[in-house]
This record gives sequence, structure tokens and C-alpha cells, in this order.
Amino acid sequence: MLQQIVNGLSIGSVYALMAVGYSLVYSLLNFTNFAHGVVVTAGAYLAFFTLTLVRPSFAVALLAAMVGGGLLSITYEILAYRPLLIKGGRRLFLIIAGLGISTIGENLIILRIGGRFKAYPPIFPMEPLHVGPVEIAVVDIMIVAVSLIALLIFQLIISRTRAGLAIRAAAHNLATAGLMGVNSDALVILVFLIAGTLAGLAGIFLGVKYTAYPQLGAMTLKAFISAVFGGLGSLPGAVAGAYALGILETFVSAYISSSMRDVFSFLLLVLVLLFRPQGLMGRPSGEKA
Repeated sequence: MLQQIVNGLSIGSVYALMAVGYSLVYSLLNFTNFAHGVVVTAGAYLAFFTLTLVRPSFAVALLAAMVGGGLLSITYEILAYRPLLIKGGRRLFLIIAGLGISTIGENLIILRIGGRFKAYPPIFPMEPLHVGPVEIAVVDIMIVAVSLIALLIFQLIISRTRAGLAIRAAAHNLATAGLMGVNSDALVILVFLIAGTLAGLAGIFLGVKYTAYPQLGAMTLKAFISAVFGGLGSLPGAVAGAYALGILETFVSAYISSSMRDVFSFLLLVLVLLFRPQGLMGRPSGEKA
């Protein structure tokens, strides 16, 4: 059981990085950003090419993935979402645009890079650490540690800075925050920058743990389930839901069947939407997810 909890914490950390991005955008603009997956995929590829073509340094690859993810997220917000927001488009149109961005990004990767899996060069020791009966891979320690540091920095930004105060105010009512002097356009860019940076970080971890491939962004569906489970729009709920889902999935794989892992996750999503649509830590609202 301890071994499965350790494994669950590792994948849960990656889910948390992606789920926070989902909840952050939803809390501000009240729609689900389904273009989030292409940023994760881009982060994985940027890190891969940095390691293989530029410099075999994990720190440099980490920086490339985060910066690239943040810039890509800002780019599609300006080019795709903002024109719809300016025109007062319905939130359904934003969701459809996000799905279109995700499909375009995936196919561009296939056209320009190819559909083959890109295995990362070995950047961490392969020999696991033994803590009693538990074997802990070095990559899992790095994933959990860096993810927790990133989430802590994000929490400090949200709770201790003027920008964080503006985000929290806009999450209650963006229009009212604008009337009180908050620059709404700059705030939206900041939110997408944070979400994209965390998604790029998740991308390199998924690439290291698995590989980089065009459909890697589909993993963000698990982060979406985590966000809904914890309470879409609730940042603490997104993190709690991510770690809970990661551990529960690992238990299902270990004690039932690995083929039931995805079935369990999406069944959980359906049950949450049926019986507690606000999630574990979210607030009831007319629309959810």
C-alpha cells in the first residue's frame, strides 16, 4: 500500500499542475480551457529538444518548457479567446475554440515533427532509492518536490501579491474588478501565463516519466476530472482532487486492473456531476463543467 501511495503522489503532482490551470481560467472567465492540453504537449517537446539539441541539462529544459508553455498560452488567448470575449461571445464558443486549438496544435506537431514517440535521454539515475519496503524512483522524487515548490510559489503569488489580490477579486466578479481599477486584459494574460507555465512544467514531467508524443495532451483530461472532483474554480480543491485521483487510480491499477484505470476516472467524473456537481471544495452554481 505504501508503494502505491508513493506512485499515486507522483502522478497526482502532475495532475495538480494541470488542474490548477483549468481551475484558474475557469474561476476568472467561467469556461473550461480545453486548449490546455496542447500547452502540455508543447512543454514536453520543448524540453526534449532542449535536452537533445541544445544542452543536456534538466534545469535548462525545465526553464524552456515553462517559458514556452507560458508564451504559447498567452498567444492563443490573444489570437483566439480575446476576439470572442470582446464580441461578447457565449462561453460555449470559447470551449469550442479551445477544442479547435487543441486539434490544430496536435496536427501541427504531427506534420512538423512526426507522430513517433520521443524518448527522453537518461537525466536521472535509474536505480531506485529504498526506504524500507518502498522503492522510490529518483524521477518521482523530483516530480513531487518540484511540483510542490511550484504550487507553493503559485499560492504565495495568489495570497501575498497585488496581482494575486486582483485575481481573487476578479474570480468573484471580473466586471466589478474592472470598475474598481483592475486592468482586466492584463489580468487575463497573467492568468493564462501562470496556467501555461504550470502546464509546461507538467509537460516535461510527463515526457520524462513516459515519452513525448502528439497526443500527450489527452492526459489533461485527468487533470480536468481532478478539477471537477475537487471543485472546478476552487484552486485548493483542484490540488486536493488531483492528489486524490492520482492515489485512487494507482490503487485501482494495483488491486483491480490497470485496464480499469481510465474507466474508474471517467466514472468518478460522471458520479461527481450527478451527485455533487460543485465538487469537494467548490461552491454550488447554476452551471458546472
